[in-house]
Amino acid sequence: MLSYRHAFHAGNFADIFKHVLLLQLLQALRRKDKPFCVLDTHAGAGRYDLHSTAAIKNRESADGIGRLWNQPDLGPELNEYRTQVRALNPDGELRNYPGSPRLIRALLRPNDRLILTELHPGDYRLLKTEFAGDRSVAVHHADGYASLKAFLPPAERRGLVFIDPAFELRDEFDRLLEAVQVIHRRWAGGMMALWYPILDRAPSLRWQRALQELAIPAMLVTELGIQPYDALFGLHGCGMVIVNPPWQLDEILKRLLPELLQKLRVGESGQTCLEWLTPAP
Repeated sequence: MLSYRHAFHAGNFADIFKHVLLLQLLQALRRKDKPFCVLDTHAGAGRYDLHSTAAIKNRESADGIGRLWNQPDLGPELNEYRTQVRALNPDGELRNYPGSPRLIRALLRPNDRLILTELHPGDYRLLKTEFAGDRSVAVHHADGYASLKAFLPPAERRGLVFIDPAFELRDEFDRLLEAVQVIHRRWAGGMMALWYPILDRAPSLRWQRALQELAIPAMLVTELGIQPYDALFGLHGCGMVIVNPPWQLDEILKRLLPELLQKLRVGESGQTCLEWLTPAP
């Protein structure tokens, strides 16, 4: 369909959730000297102008990054995330929001590598411009799912596949399930981070059960719901399944998830989830 543009949603609560977690995964990869590679399959435009016509239509960033921008008491993970956002806003005014490609690039070391795929022609052009001349970043106009076999396993043998689809297709959870199987067959030791929305609760629960049936070890699920899951309309929450999570990530999330809920929930409602779909070996 290719009708989805993330510019309408940049900087909302779901971005905060996924990007805070993404930074934790990258920091874990940086703890070892050996180089790593990141494949971002649904890369988007790279950065977003929060003053653009698209961004101000629903002003979703106001209840996302806008809530954290001047908070004095953030924990270490949220403070690190905000520092990365502030790096794109050196005058102190919140205008530019980094997509996952820009956040990943900020944490690459000289020998690390980033592969970006984006299918939407408009976002691809913006992404290509964003990283023009950057030898650490390869940008491809391609379907991220179809590109998995082409780019995996990476020569570095260490790294992350980050999958953050638009969920504009009815079979998106089926495509995610197939992607997990492809990645595991080609790169069993690779880390995966799979983001999903929670609008209607049932589809994500069915998907989680299907993941468990694959019997792939070390799958951790974490969720943030900012309003009750039985609310009638809107994005109630989101989650991420992490395959081969780094050591002690679950302990970090036990501290981080309540803080995210407290900062971002709607009223007094909301909930979080942290559980192992399959145990680590």
